[in-house]
This record gives sequence, structure tokens and C-alpha cells, in this order.
Amino acid sequence: MKCNRLVDAGRRQFMRGGLMGAAGAAASTVLPAQQAQARSLARVEYPPNRLANVSDLTVNDPMDIAYPDADSPGVLLKLGEAVEGGVGPDGDIVAYSVLCPHKGWFLSYNGEDRTFNCPGHHSRFDAEAAGQQVWGHATNNLPQFVLRVDDNGDIYAEGVDELIYGRLSNVL
Repeated sequence: MKCNRLVDAGRRQFMRGGLMGAAGAAASTVLPAQQAQARSLARVEYPPNRLANVSDLTVNDPMDIAYPDADSPGVLLKLGEAVEGGVGPDGDIVAYSVLCPHKGWFLSYNGEDRTFNCPGHHSRFDAEAAGQQVWGHATNNLPQFVLRVDDNGDIYAEGVDELIYGRLSNVL
């Protein structure tokens, strides 16, 4: 005995999936702009804090820092190629919080694939893509510190984009 309803249901699901796919493709062209706007809305400025000098950094070797205060560990990182949010002569210097936004575990840096990795629940964040989450339980991207470099090569942090773990707001 043949059941035509299953065939009809399959066609409906196929058409619905096709429409959803087309809508998703259209949204994907708008989504990066919306993500950039959302990140800028999450940005909080702080008084400038000198972190290091460009000459102190080695490519792909993270330097421990604390920003915006001693209770907020982070790293300063020279990636060797220009990246989103990068500063310095090569546009390759970035800084991130090293507290996983999911549960606050200390992240480790993997220089081979340039990700920050959480030992707790295995979230991973892309250092070359503004701390974007690429895997795991976290629901936020990794907080990136807003940097600037002066004429002497001194690197200053001036704000944070995204919420630092354990804080109800980014206000000191």
C-alpha cells in the first residue's frame, strides 16, 4: 500500500527548506554588518593604559597583560598579518581577555591554528577574526581590547568590546 501523504510531506519540507535556504543566503550578506554594529554597541571605553611597545612583541607569542584592571587577565598578541581590529604598523597587533565568556576558565593560546581554547567546555575563539567563537558552549565572542599605537610604538588599551566574564557590565 502506497502512502501519498508522505510524498506530499516530503515535497513541502523540500520547498520550505529551499525557501529557508534562500532567506539564509540573503541574510548572510547583511549579517556581517549587523555583527560589526552589535560589537560596536558592546564597546566600553576606559582610560588609556599602556600595555607594551611594538618592539616588545614577537610574532605569535602572546604577552600576558591585565586590562582594564588587575582582575582582568588578557594577552597582547602580534599575529604577523593584518587582521580585524589589529593595530600597529602591520595592523596585526590585537589583545583579548583570557577568561572564557562561558564559565570564566583561563584560556590557552594555540599558535598553530591561532585560537584561544577553553579547557573547561572546549570553546574555541579565533584570534584572527576579532575573537569570534568557532566552537563550544560559549554564547559570546571573546572580549577584544580596543588598542591604539602612538608615534613611539607604545601600545595603549582604551576599551573593551564584549562583556568580560564575571562582570554584570564593563563599567569599573
